[in-house]
Order: sequence, then structure tokens, then C-alpha cells
Amino acid sequence: MLLFEKAFHAGLVSGAITLTFRRWDKPHVKAGGRYRCHPIGVIEVDRVELVKVGDIPAKDAQRAGFESREHLVEYMRSKTSGALDDKTELWRVEMHHAGDGDRVSIAMEDALTADDVEVIRAKLERMDSKQAWTAETLAIIEKRPRTAASKLAAELSRETAPFKADVVKLKKLGLTQSFEVGYEVSPRGRAYLAATSKKRAKR
Repeated sequence: MLLFEKAFHAGLVSGAITLTFRRWDKPHVKAGGRYRCHPIGVIEVDRVELVKVGDIPAKDAQRAGFESREHLVEYMRSKTSGALDDKTELWRVEMHHAGDGDRVSIAMEDALTADDVEVIRAKLERMDSKQAWTAETLAIIEKRPRTAASKLAAELSRETAPFKADVVKLKKLGLTQSFEVGYEVSPRGRAYLAATSKKRAKR
């Protein structure tokens, strides 16, 4: 993943932001790589290089989403430990927004009505018609977020490929989200689990 604070999301999607500066010991991304940026989709890296803070021009600060070079430097100081001066080296990452990837937009919709809950419940019930698997799959993803699929499958005594195929079915319903490693129950999935747990508690 390549993480950005929410304030940068709109600029990344519109193309106004095409640079980021990172204080890494070594590069965490490579040119040509595609990295998930939750929740806006995928960022593709075009170039990675080391630069000194004193050599960053104002236009690069603006391409990174800042009004000026001074604002960029202040932000970097607030987000990193250790001294930061003109000689400090940062990784300059050129990139562009590369679309939604396999993101399912309804995954972020967590204001579920009673009808929404019932529709999801009925679809999961149909998926469970031959063998029940949806509840335990959601449960283990909720318990072990961003854990490799192979490890989750092993815990359920399942083969990895069929397990991953089943998670894709849950993702199409907006109940889970995929990451570079593993999965998470989406906001929609959490809302569904909360709603159904209340029903179970009342019984």
C-alpha cells in the first residue's frame, strides 16, 4: 500500500497531486509498481529518486499538494522524527492515480436499512446452500485483518485458491476489501455484522 491522509485524496484522484516525498531508510515502492491507496483505488509509481530538502523547488511542493516549499517542509517535520534540514535526503516519488482497481464502491456505504440487511442475508444464505462458509470467512477476516490468504485458509483447513475465490464473492457484495496482503471487513460488512448480531442477541 501507499498511504495518504484524507486531505490529499481529492488531489490524487483529480491529478492535481503527482508527487509525494517520503523519509524512508530505503524505497518502499518502485517505478512501474501499482499500490493500493485506500479508499481511492490504485496509485501507479512513475519514478523514484533521492533528493535533498534544499533542492526541492516550489513547483514540486505544489505538485505534492502544498501551497509552498515551506509548507511542505513544515509538514515533513511534523510527520517524521529526527532533525530535518536542507541536507536531509527524502525519497521523491512521482506517481499518478490509476483508477479504482478492484474497489467496490458500495463497500464504503455503512448506513444500512433493514431491507439492505435482509437482501445481504438472503444472498449469503444462497452462497451457503451447499456448504456454510460465509460466516466463518467474515469472522476470520474480522479477527485477522490484513493477514495472508494462505494463513487464513490454513486456519480454516481450506485450500488457498478456493478460499480466495470465496472472498471475492464477499467483496462483490461490498462486505470485504482486499489489500496488498490480506483483507479487511469493509464498513458495509461491519454494519451488516453489527445489525445481524443485534438480531441474534434478541433471539
